Amino acid sequence: MTAARFLRRFVQIGLGLVLLWVGAVFWLGLLYWAVPPVSTLMLGRWLTLQPVERTFVGLDEIAPSLPLAVLTAEDSRFCEHDGVDWDALRDVVEAADDDGPARGASTIPMQVAKNLFLWPSRSYIRKGLEIPVALYLDLIWSKRRMMEVYLNVAEWGEGVFGAEAAAQKYFRKSARNLNAREAALLARSLPNPLVRNPARPKPGHQALAGQLQVRMVRAAPFSDCLKP
Repeated sequence: MTAARFLRRFVQIGLGLVLLWVGAVFWLGLLYWAVPPVSTLMLGRWLTLQPVERTFVGLDEIAPSLPLAVLTAEDSRFCEHDGVDWDALRDVVEAADDDGPARGASTIPMQVAKNLFLWPSRSYIRKGLEIPVALYLDLIWSKRRMMEVYLNVAEWGEGVFGAEAAAQKYFRKSARNLNAREAALLARSLPNPLVRNPARPKPGHQALAGQLQVRMVRAAPFSDCLKP
């Protein structure tokens, strides 16, 4: 096989894989409107025979304080944007280092896109792929469904996925019974879920959660998209 034919075959295979991934995003996005989704991290753990704790619950089965805490901490303009906060993204990309853009640019739809269809490490390539997927998911899903999916696929510890599993593990109660303090501790553990323990928060974690509780009160009027 000549070099030209090899290169052509390589490009064809690459394009085929891209089209396969695009098709998977399109159809799974529609399927996940009604079916409990599975994250790539969960799939990875299953494939390597590692345990996964996750019980999918609807948003009505989660205390309102938790989606409010996550919205306030992770994506304050969640109810306003179309899946991407362009102003925040531009600011963070301009300030990025050699390792890639920081997490602060990610909206909740972008994090859902990453969790369901991409890989966790920071890179410009992954960030670039997050954007169209987030826009697509925000177009076909309601804001309530987006938050519901996020709260059921977010990682809250080694092998612990979703609000119900996290509430049971850390507070020995259902997600519907979480109070505002517990919700704030869970929300503030998301940036470092393998390090920050909501049940035994370190002083810095406690301080962040306390500040978040204050912000939650101010953010409540801007969370109408989460209402039934």
